[in-house]
Amino acid sequence: MLKTKAYSNWKVNLKISELATNTQIPTKTIRYYEQVGLLSPPLRSDNGYRHYQHKDIETLVFIRRCRELNISIDDIKQLVDVQQNPKASCALVDNIIAEQLARIQQTQRELAMLEQSLATLATCCNHQQIEDCSILHSLKSA
Repeated sequence: MLKTKAYSNWKVNLKISELATNTQIPTKTIRYYEQVGLLSPPLRSDNGYRHYQHKDIETLVFIRRCRELNISIDDIKQLVDVQQNPKASCALVDNIIAEQLARIQQTQRELAMLEQSLATLATCCNHQQIEDCSILHSLKSA
């Protein structure tokens, strides 16, 4: 994981390939984040190359961490935007994280039920032939 303190050692005006390497985010994904408005449009040189600043590194690392937590792009946009007003309430941030936690907990419950169903199926067949397969018969019945 990248540390914020290390940013000051990185050169300014990184090309997209350097930014991708340093943030562990593919160039295609960086372009997508620009397209959807998560990342500000970069400075461009006369030859059209993108050049990124320290704030872009910080933003991309933040976005990457949010994506690792499976936070949606729309919610990440809100989290990026809310940082523009440091004196604002944390209520939006708290709500986004609480809602994400609830979604993950629901997914865990659904996966536990799926696991139980598969475990039951995996142990229900003692037959050697397809025509007698308990698993297939269970999947066919309502």
